[in-house]
Amino acid sequence: MRKRRKQPARFAVCIKNRGYEASLEVGKLYRVIPDPEAQGHGYLRIVDESGEDYGYAADRFFSI
Repeated sequence: MRKRRKQPARFAVCIKNRGYEASLEVGKLYRVIPDPEAQGHGYLRIVDESGEDYGYAADRFFSI
């Protein structure tokens, strides 16, 4: 059995929340869940204010 290498946590700061004011706060740091398919379509999978992860347009965030 192969062990999966643990990837370091990724984070992004919300820079735009228009249309998602209840789910995202501008200036807040959010955890990014790795999702290559979503990234290929210009989205990031973000753990938002609900505590669940959802796909949001990458241009709403600044990755750090």
